[in-house]
Amino acid sequence: QVQLVESGGGLVQTGGSLRLSCAASGGTFSTYSMAWFRQAPGKEREFVAAISGGSTYTFHADSVKGRATISRDDAKKTLYLQMNNLKPEDTAVYYCAAEPGWRRRINPAEYAYWGRGTQVTVSS
Repeated sequence: QVQLVESGGGLVQTGGSLRLSCAASGGTFSTYSMAWFRQAPGKEREFVAAISGGSTYTFHADSVKGRATISRDDAKKTLYLQMNNLKPEDTAVYYCAAEPGWRRRINPAEYAYWGRGTQVTVSS
């Protein structure tokens, strides 16, 4: 019912910036909690940031706090992740996820809908 498509990934040097986007269709976007996760080769999928419908609440992982900002445009049904001062350890496939309603969720199993991911590579 809900489809998510990420974009905006690419290759960037250490210290650079990227803005990831996730376009949503289906469902009622403004009522869905949205999140970004990332997964590097050989590692578990890890939480990056989450945002409630209407942008009332946001939550960022300690690993990216101060460098990444999650936001959403409910009119455009789009989720964003602005990433600054990128580090090699940020290299991963980045996924957006959606779940009806809101509470702080950091486990991938807590999200029902997923995009296919966009690759972010940070060179040193």
